[in-house]
Amino acid sequence: MVSGVKVVATNRKARYDYHIEDQYEAGIALTGTEIKSVRAGQVSLREGYVQYRDGELWLVNVHIAPYNPAGREGHEPRRPRKLLMHRQEINRMMGKVQERGYTIVPLQVHLRGGLAKVEIALARGKRKYDKREAIAQREADRQIQRDWKREFREE
Repeated sequence: MVSGVKVVATNRKARYDYHIEDQYEAGIALTGTEIKSVRAGQVSLREGYVQYRDGELWLVNVHIAPYNPAGREGHEPRRPRKLLMHRQEINRMMGKVQERGYTIVPLQVHLRGGLAKVEIALARGKRKYDKREAIAQREADRQIQRDWKREFREE
């Protein structure tokens, strides 16, 4: 938690599947029971993505669990949710999305000053060999750390 920001959910798979180009912060239009579920940390970004519709950005396929005390008056868990951004930012992002291979993915949901925000990124999909390279690099780094710790113990 850094300076009043509470991270609620992160999309760890996004950094594995995509090359992240630019990051933006957007507000989310939520109902009363949705914000209560977000504050309780009941959010999953796993299959979520951002879609452009009628000049607006929509957060699609993000699961916000129903708020149990609301009973049947709750919300639909996977409904599309409108993102709140400046028109200039939306136009800049959509210009890049028109280019081949770009998409917009959610990276994390956090609370800032009591308001729910989503960090979205302009990303380009990784190829299979890029993913294998990332795994090999991560394994090499882990081995270096193990060797380094072992060397300090021996001294």
